[in-house]
Amino acid sequence: MKQKIKIGQIGTGHLHAYKIGALKLHPDVFEIVGVAEDDPARRQAAQQHPAYQGLDWTRSDELLAMPHLDAILVEVEEHDTVQVAMRCVQAGKHLHVDKPGGESLASFKALLQEAQKRQRIIQMGYMYRNSPVIEFCLKAVREGLVGKVFSIDSTMSRYDGEDFRQTMKSFQGGAAYIFLCHLIDITVNLMGKPDEVIPLSTCTKDDGVVDNGFAVLTFPGGCTASLRTTIVEVDGFSRRNLVICGDRGTIIVQPLELEGNRAGGRIFLNLREASGDFHAGLQEIPQPPLRDRYEDQLLEFASIVRGEIENPYPYSHELLVQQCHLQACGYSI
Repeated sequence: MKQKIKIGQIGTGHLHAYKIGALKLHPDVFEIVGVAEDDPARRQAAQQHPAYQGLDWTRSDELLAMPHLDAILVEVEEHDTVQVAMRCVQAGKHLHVDKPGGESLASFKALLQEAQKRQRIIQMGYMYRNSPVIEFCLKAVREGLVGKVFSIDSTMSRYDGEDFRQTMKSFQGGAAYIFLCHLIDITVNLMGKPDEVIPLSTCTKDDGVVDNGFAVLTFPGGCTASLRTTIVEVDGFSRRNLVICGDRGTIIVQPLELEGNRAGGRIFLNLREASGDFHAGLQEIPQPPLRDRYEDQLLEFASIVRGEIENPYPYSHELLVQQCHLQACGYSI
């Protein structure tokens, strides 16, 4: 019987901190030793959330001092991510770090270098990495199913009120900083290092919030990618999509996810000519049953920690994604 991964969580302030519930789906793999929240108000609020029911609460220093603790989920508010992650790495823990990797590329690079020096794992919590629809797209592109890719178009939007707008105002990149990173991650996974990253985000109101995110990336061979995110699109969640165009066919994913935070969307493939199991013309690709958005990613994390598999996203890849993301959001690199 495999030894369980002893894991804890620091912070509850991140938008996706509820993912600790995915750990609870696999008690044979993970032993959750506790949740640390140093902010009393956040702790009180989080204790009412179903994902945290039945878990022990502590402080971050106490959690990091626990003997035999293998790993930490870093789920603090986005301004504090890299600082807290560095504390955890220096304490010798493997990390699942929620995205994005901070507003300073130098600080994120230092985190990765410290993790590499200590041989600690950093898994960034990009929620589409283990999605079946994205895995299909990656395989299709890498195996040449749609031919030479010349265009990628993707949108990840939502509609938010005044309180969330003020939160976004605290980031130089605004809404793009929080949401565009997912599309950057997908695009870099598909195409590799871009030749150029062009930030084009705008404000749609006079409150100074960068609420309309847009970036264009160009790649060797002539491929261009247009990536959008906004917090002012009515029912934007249902229109989240990814379109990959090649000279032999097109892949359309819409929506990117079904039923809120359930991994898996709908994929349509349109081929110029039949190839393998796929016929010419438009067809929908059947997908497996929906799962928790983070379930497969955290199971992958356990396998990496145990040394059963190599991390499919090495330090160099994480640094490239973060660099491209900050450039796409208008930060100076």
